[in-house]
Amino acid sequence: MEFTIAMWVALVLGIGPLFGWLLWSWNDFWFGLGVRARCSASGTKLPPGHMGVPFLGEMLKLFGTSSLFSALMITLTPKGAYTLDDFFEGLVHGIRSYPLNVPVTAYRRALQCQKKAVAIFREELEKKKKNQAAAKDVTDLLDGLMELKDDEGQHLNDKEVLDNIVSLVVAGYESTSLSIMWALYYLAKYPKILQKLRDENMPLSKMKNGELITSDELAKLKYTNKACFPLYALLFHVVEETIRLANIAATVFRTATRDVEYKGYTIPKGWKVILWVRYPHTDPENLADPLCFNPDRWDVPAKPGSYQVFGGGARICAGNMLARLQVGIFLHYLATGYEWELVNPNAEMSYLSHPKPVDGVEIAISKL
Repeated sequence: MEFTIAMWVALVLGIGPLFGWLLWSWNDFWFGLGVRARCSASGTKLPPGHMGVPFLGEMLKLFGTSSLFSALMITLTPKGAYTLDDFFEGLVHGIRSYPLNVPVTAYRRALQCQKKAVAIFREELEKKKKNQAAAKDVTDLLDGLMELKDDEGQHLNDKEVLDNIVSLVVAGYESTSLSIMWALYYLAKYPKILQKLRDENMPLSKMKNGELITSDELAKLKYTNKACFPLYALLFHVVEETIRLANIAATVFRTATRDVEYKGYTIPKGWKVILWVRYPHTDPENLADPLCFNPDRWDVPAKPGSYQVFGGGARICAGNMLARLQVGIFLHYLATGYEWELVNPNAEMSYLSHPKPVDGVEIAISKL
């Protein structure tokens, strides 16, 4: 019997799902049997869920095909049109994609963007090194990294300098701009809070009469910011509430170094764990009415361990105070000079690679 195209399509469509189901079931049996037996002996149980497919586990379910295959083909853009902004956009987009280094994936494009961004910085680094003897002053971040020494008194090599530059730019590339976007969103949703913010900032704006404000002047604005913790110079009320709800960095990846029991479940040693940072930020046990945008809640400190927007401990985000200051300054000028409203107040949300409304918070804005 000769197979037609229609028969081949029917065969693939029929066998494909069956093969996927068999693979899924085999993976659950092969990897889960021993762990379940161990948990049964200790009187505990595994967390709910499935083992997923071999090697990938449930990662495909988490990230989805849009995260894997949504990268644009570079050949569609005329040569020379890419800038650093394009490269870092591609890099950020690939951070949360599955590390599948094949054409058309977001991960592949991220690697290519990283290589091109490093090439630009390397060219600038070589220029700096040639002029280093004539100019000893540290005028920018690149100068600072070139002068930086490790614990043994050794300067960073070129690769370390470039890696640090790329890492620092990626860390602050979208995070601050997305925080500002969410601030505009929430202030448009809560006009009384915006008016309160405007009333507090307007006297300073009039006093400066077009001159730039300083961080010391901004620190005196009680509603824009509040020194809630003695370890922090600034904690912005509106900014803090914005980033709490926005959860720009929503997850943290960790590996269990030992069997961990949590709420009656066992997380076996060696398992990869994704921590949802947003959970403690929206937990009613930590905050009253947690989904409400309420800057006044920052009159008192958050419960210890319940606020992880920038992480904590030795690995707390190095730019956490800079980010707060940047967003605070932006809101000062925006609130005192403009008014705006959401074009699509009921827009749906997109969650990859960062949570945001699908329209990017389109606003109608005008001068006061």
